Amino acid sequence: TDLRPLDILSEVVPTGRLAHGMRVFQVQGVRGFQLTASRPRALGFPASRLFIHCDRFPEEFSIIVTLRVLSVPAKRNEYVFTLMAEESPSVLVGLRYAPNKLHFLFWSQDRAGGWQTRVTFPNVSLSDNQWHTLVLAVSGQSFSLTVDCSMPKDVVVETPFPASLSVKRASFYLGNRRRRKGVFTGLLRQLVLLPGADATPRICTTMNFKLATLSVPTVLQDLPAKPASNEVLKYPYETDTKVTLGSRPPCTKQEKAQFWFNASRRGLYLCNGSAWISMLEVKQRLDYVEEYQNLVTNSETMGVEVFTIPKVGLFAATANRYTPPGSAIYKWTDGKFVPYQNIPTYQAQSWKYFTIGKKIFLAVANFEQNDRGQEFSVIYKWSRRKEKFITYQRITTHSARDWEAFVIEGEAFLAVVNHREGNNHNIDSVIYRWNPRTGLFETNQTIPTSGAYDWEFFTIGPYSFLAVANTFNGTSTKIYSHIYIWLSGSFQLFQSILTFGAADWEVFRIGDRVFLAVANSHSYDSGMPAPSNFYAINSSIYELNITAQMFVKFQDVLTYSALDWEFFSVGDDSFLVVANSFDGFTFSVNSIIYRWQGYEGFVAAHHLPTVGCRDWEAFHTAEGSYLLYSSAKEPLSKVLKLKTT
Repeated sequence: TDLRPLDILSEVVPTGRLAHGMRVFQVQGVRGFQLTASRPRALGFPASRLFIHCDRFPEEFSIIVTLRVLSVPAKRNEYVFTLMAEESPSVLVGLRYAPNKLHFLFWSQDRAGGWQTRVTFPNVSLSDNQWHTLVLAVSGQSFSLTVDCSMPKDVVVETPFPASLSVKRASFYLGNRRRRKGVFTGLLRQLVLLPGADATPRICTTMNFKLATLSVPTVLQDLPAKPASNEVLKYPYETDTKVTLGSRPPCTKQEKAQFWFNASRRGLYLCNGSAWISMLEVKQRLDYVEEYQNLVTNSETMGVEVFTIPKVGLFAATANRYTPPGSAIYKWTDGKFVPYQNIPTYQAQSWKYFTIGKKIFLAVANFEQNDRGQEFSVIYKWSRRKEKFITYQRITTHSARDWEAFVIEGEAFLAVVNHREGNNHNIDSVIYRWNPRTGLFETNQTIPTSGAYDWEFFTIGPYSFLAVANTFNGTSTKIYSHIYIWLSGSFQLFQSILTFGAADWEVFRIGDRVFLAVANSHSYDSGMPAPSNFYAINSSIYELNITAQMFVKFQDVLTYSALDWEFFSVGDDSFLVVANSFDGFTFSVNSIIYRWQGYEGFVAAHHLPTVGCRDWEAFHTAEGSYLLYSSAKEPLSKVLKLKTT
């Protein structure tokens, strides 16, 4: 066999033109190839280009590699190179790196069939952001690995390297195994096959062992210090520069021309001497959802409110069923919600966070009377001195389900949903107006409601709207819920929509389109025959028709006693998650995330196991995006993390 080095890397760029998916990158003054996974086959070439006179792989040989490895996640493997037959997914010869391990793979075959042998070199640590040169020498059953010309690691295995391995109709693939998965993410500078001998004595003749060279492609070789002419660089390359990670750093003249990488938004920014200018921002896409935290609550949770107090932090308030111990407020600390404050409540249904000027408030909707037989809901005010919420105003309510806070023409309002008074579900719900002189909320308007569950305020252009979810009128859940419009100082009826035990309205926008989704909880009518399932019914999404000046049905979605919708976005994608609570047989029902797909509407994307799901809240931190759901059937809520790509 001819003992000339066979330069695998140079064969990928035989004319000096980079293949698709390759870039030249310079780090620590040394150039290497960076590979991408978009088109793995583009990083390959027929083995016949190297093995011109013989279609057999050498029986004895060395493989020389100079590389710079990035940190590889646990349980992940990255391929330095493979040799594969075109008609088979099996790797004939390959080199694979895993955290602190190097695997050499080869294919053996006899009359009974073929099998793959893996030779593993443990304790090979290359993920230190440094260049390293490896020499792997193979002879029969003996395999020897030398890293940076240090002491060799020797391994003897039962299966010898085959004496006659055919490479007919086979191809080499650089940094992959003909698939996108497992592509090498570091930099490659040298990849050489030397038939017939251990290359270590030939390589280890220089003082710079980490960059010992046998053969390096021309593209990666050093340029002369002074160009021969004023022509542009023949082989353009990228080089390393200072990039700051973490939270937003200062941008002054001192930081000019420096980069900042925002990991949470995957954005790259350049400092121009006074401000960070966006250079590149990757739009995230939702990949899957994982369980992040089990939030043990005081008792079953009817609702949850996530909010941020400026300069203090992120909080979650849970509306819990029993007193004692009442409801709780949790603070986001070290990436988890931890107990922060307990507040006495009486079968609390929901919380509402809002501000008026610099004042910060949190209102609870109490469903039952207190120990003295008094029935009221409470507004709490944030004390900056105590860093706690303290009682501010009590308001008489009747089995209150929900609060909604909003501002119209500079005035602050607070609307309460009264569900029932005794056995009478057809009662008034109340809208209160903030009186800046007294610093209290005062009755402004009453609106007749029927077993109401939820208020939803929204604006469209200059107009303000308030939608109520009517649930039960005493005999039927098949009743009209209403949308009101603010005209001449009060809310007036705008549109009525037939609903079935409506428990929630959710307004959201996608581009210029305005949608309104209703969560229908159950279908019951005392004067009609019972349906086969009270709870498996459609919830509906409506879209505003500007021409008709009304909301028209856009899509029906089959739900199971739906109690809440929550809209959220990840990158450019829009989602709706529904709280399915009961299917007629069990409270262990999947709640579903629906992805917006334009003409197709909302399409089910993720099925999330939940128990008596009552409420969803989406929130974001510097670490990522999350969903929090409350369970009305067990004292355990869950934080789920949205994993993105």
